[in-house]
Amino acid sequence: MPTTDAPAANPIRWSTVSESLTRPYRVSLSMVLLVSLVPFYIVIGELVRDRTLHVPELALDRVVPLQPIWALVYGPVYLFLILLPVLVVRQDEQIRRTVFAYLTVWIIAYVCFLLYPTTASRPERVIGDGFALWGLRFLYSADPPYNCFPSLHVAHSFVSALTCLRVHRGVGIAATLGAALVGVSTLFTKQHYVADVIAGVLLAFMAYVVFLRGYPREPIPELDRRLAPFLALVTIGIVGFAFACFWGVHLLAGGG
Repeated sequence: MPTTDAPAANPIRWSTVSESLTRPYRVSLSMVLLVSLVPFYIVIGELVRDRTLHVPELALDRVVPLQPIWALVYGPVYLFLILLPVLVVRQDEQIRRTVFAYLTVWIIAYVCFLLYPTTASRPERVIGDGFALWGLRFLYSADPPYNCFPSLHVAHSFVSALTCLRVHRGVGIAATLGAALVGVSTLFTKQHYVADVIAGVLLAFMAYVVFLRGYPREPIPELDRRLAPFLALVTIGIVGFAFACFWGVHLLAGGG
């Protein structure tokens, strides 16, 4: 009796990838609000710098040493987690829920920053040469030592990872490990305290439970699932190119 094998999945063609990447996003009011909130991170830091600043330091924080090399983990991995959902999450309803999760995380974090202003325990000056030290100095100059509790970078990273998990399990697990690396890197760069990282993770999972956990996997097209690993590699390529440019700027600046 003849048997019929299940048809093989069609190979992914560049035209298919291009069609997925050029699929238009609906720009919603919530998206506009989310982008509008970003500059207030710096504004809040300026507002609280003259107030009494708290230091939520635990005994474990005093054990963790400053390791400048982790600045080279912090930046690229966080950039990867910012870009990944933009490419991987393609369904309107999931995009809407993800934006609401981001908004919730940002707004709650901003309220905490205002009610419980904190300061990081990082050194006032970073002395030495080398790419890692140069990167750490760049990180410190770009991000003021305020707005620590909860860690918004950690919360944002985990929301990004968890929404990608709804699309593709492997990509989501890898992204979650990346988010954990962001959390660890904030400790070794003295950007945050252990309590900040824990609060950031809990905030992200709260937003996930409220907005994303209930989103069923079934509406996500099979094509989007199949493309997710490829798009993750594309994202890695983009971040790698940005990292190479950063290295080039370091060399042009004298390599100090």
